[in-house]
Amino acid sequence: MREVNLAGIDLNLLPALEALIRRRNVTRAGEDVGLSQPAMSRALARLRVLLGDPILVKGPRGLTPSARAKAVAAQLASALDNLGLVVRPAAFAADTLDRQFRLAASDVHSLLIGPPLLRNLRAQAPRASMRFLPITSDLHERVQAGDIDLAFALASIPLPPGAQSEPLVEDTLALVARRGDRPGERPWTLTEYAARDHATVSIFGDPSSDIDAELAQAGLTRRIVFTSPHFLAALAAVAASDCVTTVSAALARRFADHFGLQLYDPPLRAKSLPLSTVVSATMARDPAIVWLRAQLKVAAIEGFGQA
Repeated sequence: MREVNLAGIDLNLLPALEALIRRRNVTRAGEDVGLSQPAMSRALARLRVLLGDPILVKGPRGLTPSARAKAVAAQLASALDNLGLVVRPAAFAADTLDRQFRLAASDVHSLLIGPPLLRNLRAQAPRASMRFLPITSDLHERVQAGDIDLAFALASIPLPPGAQSEPLVEDTLALVARRGDRPGERPWTLTEYAARDHATVSIFGDPSSDIDAELAQAGLTRRIVFTSPHFLAALAAVAASDCVTTVSAALARRFADHFGLQLYDPPLRAKSLPLSTVVSATMARDPAIVWLRAQLKVAAIEGFGQA
């Protein structure tokens, strides 16, 4: 095996290599390690000579890591972690943090967590900002590629390899109808529930959900007359009709008076909505992301009314 002369290697190239493999974009990788686009292009050229490999190659969806780059990715992350232990990490200071956090979220998260989070960020990290982005079907790829810093997800959703989940807050489902539409407080039966017209939320465009699967097991189906990617739109639709919807109880409570809504306990087996934050293994080590997740817990407890 050929021995490598470490004295002849610029170790500053290793963070650049990790960023290039993770970002698959020269400009964004440069931003991560503090290099301009020309400087990162030069670093890529030097890495190609050092490894004797193209590292990034053009594919149908842009640049993609070579087979060699994919093979060394895990070893590289571990090596950088070990190198980090050699030197004392710089102390994290939120008041000097100048960064935009990108969070993949539904309107439930941006409405309930966003405002208290913004207030806390303005107080503790006035130069930081946040950008809420839609949850899309390629969420896992966006997390791994570093296009988003953090995503909100139900704790029951399987994670892709390398992703890390952390519990955030517990929510439950609520059955919501227009106030006065159904007098009395008697419990709903599953048959009565299925017989009503429904307004639903479909973030990924799926035609059905776990609720439909539970109804099917009981030999029942429901008629869906309104579908939106936004939970608040479903509440507004119920307020303007005789439909019902089944959404986050925390969200429904927040807007019940505004829309004139009544909340009920849904006749379903699965009612729990445990919310988590999901990050890539790389982002999980970022001190700013560790700090942000702590701030999110505080904001979520307030936003979901669990203080």
